[in-house]
Amino acid sequence: MLVIDALGRKCPIPIIMLAERIREVPVGEIVAVLADDVAARTDVPAWCRMKSQDFVWEETLPRGGWGFHIRRCY
Repeated sequence: MLVIDALGRKCPIPIIMLAERIREVPVGEIVAVLADDVAARTDVPAWCRMKSQDFVWEETLPRGGWGFHIRRCY
């Protein structure tokens, strides 16, 4: 699983990082984006819908922020 650490970065940087790096994992694998900008909670799922990627789940991180888990579909 690829983990993209975007903690401390404002949107749209987490989305840009995800878009640039999602091709590093094989189709069907999970990418986790760590972000603490509240806008990422809406932006990451919206990006997944726009790009036909599978938003799997969101978790709250113990030290603040969230982990967004995306399955690469193509």
